[in-house]
Amino acid sequence: MNAHSGRRPPGRAAPAADAAGHTAADDALAEAWLSELGAQQRYSGHTLAAYRRDLQALQRCFPDQALDTLGEAQIRQALGRLHASGLQPRSLARALAAWRGYYEWRAPAAGLTRNPAHGVRAPRIPHSLPKALSVDQAQALLDRSQLPPAETPVERRDMAMFEILYSGGLRLSELIGLDWQPVRTPGHASHSWIQADEGEAVVRGKGGKTRIVPLGRQALDALRAWLEVRAELLNPRSDEDARAALFLGERGQRIGPRVVQLRLQALAQRVGLPLHVHPHSLRHSFASHLLQSAQDLRAVQELLGHANISTTQIYTRLDFQHLAASYDQAHPRAQRKSKD
Repeated sequence: MNAHSGRRPPGRAAPAADAAGHTAADDALAEAWLSELGAQQRYSGHTLAAYRRDLQALQRCFPDQALDTLGEAQIRQALGRLHASGLQPRSLARALAAWRGYYEWRAPAAGLTRNPAHGVRAPRIPHSLPKALSVDQAQALLDRSQLPPAETPVERRDMAMFEILYSGGLRLSELIGLDWQPVRTPGHASHSWIQADEGEAVVRGKGGKTRIVPLGRQALDALRAWLEVRAELLNPRSDEDARAALFLGERGQRIGPRVVQLRLQALAQRVGLPLHVHPHSLRHSFASHLLQSAQDLRAVQELLGHANISTTQIYTRLDFQHLAASYDQAHPRAQRKSKD
């Protein structure tokens, strides 16, 4: 069979489809792939749900064909249909990434000679500047400006999380995937962990790529303060994954992304920051502040785990804005005269 022509060989019947236009076999394969992403690569539930919808959209474009029979032409056609339906470039790029990832996983078992989504390019996504905190705002947040020191286990956990986000430039999914040490048991195998004695974190990021991220002194101090009380959030119902996890929720399981988001925003409000602070804001701040000081784009690319330096270059625009503002304030001939 030519797996990329989209045509079935003579005598082979089309796979049976249910009322929604999906084949039961395709649904089972998709769930197996998504389960693997969740269990082994720690993809967030939000991302998994989006990928599931993307695969279902591809199935709906070709309801009488199994996914294994689709070729590059069909992938392009499906992308075009989604674009015509009003899907925005960012969503189209995510859909294509989901399809490409699925076929990368499926191709060896299906006997496909190549990934049919590999040669298809996503539409260009307009780059928007990420929202980064100023250095003073980051300091106010992490110093708990005008608040008492973190004392309870939950407060110590929060400060360790936020310090590590800012010190290491981690993604939220990377943060919650950290273990407190490397663990390998029948029920759990670590893929990301802290090496406190070495002052670093081993992080597996997007695409399964592992990088080593240095952690600053204040992040390590906050981490040690949290590890002193971490066991207080464990309970008899904590599973093997939770017992390995660096950060725990109040129910004794690995902390979820939504909890991190809510706790960070609550702290930002308490210290009086006049803006919404998302965990990714600390990653953006990490990159922007490093570039302001070091001007080493390649180093920041490595620390962020970007596959392409073009992704990192967006932070040079943030840095230019910072320099331009300083220029306007400091240069005697930069300021425009008032028209009054």
